[in-house]
Amino acid sequence: MLNYIWFGMMAIALTVGAINGTLTDVTQAAIGSAKTAVDIALGLIGIMALWLGIMKIAEEGGLIKILARAIRPLARFLFPEVPDGHPAIGAIMMNVTANWLGLGNAATPLGLKAMEQLQSLNPTKDTATNSQITFLAINTASITFIPMTIIAIRSELGSANPFEIISTGIFASTMACIAAIIASKLLQRLPGNKKSDPMLQNLDAKEVNNG
Repeated sequence: MLNYIWFGMMAIALTVGAINGTLTDVTQAAIGSAKTAVDIALGLIGIMALWLGIMKIAEEGGLIKILARAIRPLARFLFPEVPDGHPAIGAIMMNVTANWLGLGNAATPLGLKAMEQLQSLNPTKDTATNSQITFLAINTASITFIPMTIIAIRSELGSANPFEIISTGIFASTMACIAAIIASKLLQRLPGNKKSDPMLQNLDAKEVNNG
């Protein structure tokens, strides 16, 4: 789908440029933007390597497990279907930590790992569970305490004070995350949701068998 969207945007830009006689400007802008993107990406290598290394040290040193235990009460509220001690909680914590640091690129593989762990608990593989939907909402609208990627980009582009966005970033991302969680939890209460959630169906079946 994204390929079609990008193709459509490029086709529209080229068509409008040809109609307005600015096709040369469109081409030059595309080439210039591509060069800028490469320059920014190269400038991000150092800071991304630094924080990915810190994340790996935290993982190997057991800090991630400590943080996972610390947020266990919150995890029970957000993901009540996930059993205590399941690897999914640790994977979610690693993803959330990467997002807290603003490391979107580093958070992506960690998020995929967390979703893979949640999928292992899903009895119906072609239907997302409430836990998967809640995690997706949190991952998409995550709180960002230190937006390192944005800070690095601002610094690379010559900002006088690249760190000045931290306070507003924390506020905006916190409000977005709270709104995402509230929306997810409210939608889960809609009639028929319990029937459509495969994990809840599985838990209900176990309760009936045990009863």
